Amino acid sequence: MLSFLLKEKKKTLEEMAILAQNGDENILNQLLQDYQPFVKKTVSSVCKQYISDSDDEFSIGLIAFHDAILKFDKNKGASLLSFAEVIIKRRVIDFLRSTKTYKELSLDLSHSEDENVTTLSFEDTRSVEEYYRKIDNEKRKEEISRFGNVLQTYGLQFKDLMEQSPKHEDARLNAIAAAKILVEDETLLQYLNETKRLPIKLLEKRVDVSRKTLERNRKYIIAIALIISNDFVYLKEYLKGRLPK
Repeated sequence: MLSFLLKEKKKTLEEMAILAQNGDENILNQLLQDYQPFVKKTVSSVCKQYISDSDDEFSIGLIAFHDAILKFDKNKGASLLSFAEVIIKRRVIDFLRSTKTYKELSLDLSHSEDENVTTLSFEDTRSVEEYYRKIDNEKRKEEISRFGNVLQTYGLQFKDLMEQSPKHEDARLNAIAAAKILVEDETLLQYLNETKRLPIKLLEKRVDVSRKTLERNRKYIIAIALIISNDFVYLKEYLKGRLPK
C-alpha cells in the first residue's frame, strides 16, 4: 500500500512523482492505484453525483491524474494534489461539454517505450498557467508584506520609498549600484544590519557619487540593499537587468 511505500522509501508524494517522471513505472502505477479515491472525489465534485469505477468520467479523471503526475513541477511551489485537482476538473468539464471527443479515449496504464505520454490540451495548459499565476500572486503578496516588515525595523515605510526614490533613471541606477557595492562589502553590510543606518562616510569612498547624493537617496539605497541581501525572489526579479555586472 501507499502508506507502506512512503514509510519504506521515506519519499513524499511530490518526490514519488519525480521518480515516476524519471521512468519508474511501479511508482506511477502505485500512485494511480492508491489515489483513485482522490480522483473519484474530485470528479464527483464536478459531476455533482457519485462516480464509480465504471463511469467514463472516472476514466477521464484517472487519465488526467496520470498526466498531472508526469507534468508536475515541484519548483512551482504547489502540491501535487492541488495541481492534479486543477487538471482533473478541467478534463472532466471538457468531457461533459463534448463527450464525443472523450468517448474515443481509453485508459491504458501499461506503457511501452514507443508509446507517447498524453499531453496537456490547450485548455489544460491555460488552467495550469492560471493556477501557477495565482500561486505567484499569492507568494508575491506574501513577499511584499515580509519586505514591509523588514523595512519597519530600519525605520522605513513603503511611502518613504515612493516619495524619495530617485526620479531620473541615471540616479536610480547609481543608487542601485551603490546598494550592490554595500552588500558585497562585509564591513558595510554589517554596519547597515547592526546600526540600521546607511554607512555614508564609508560608502562614499567606494562609489562615484557625492555624499550629498548618497544622503538624498539614503532610504532608497537601504531598501535596495535589503532586497539584494535577503531572500526576496520577486523583488529581485524587478531589479534584474538593473544591477551592474
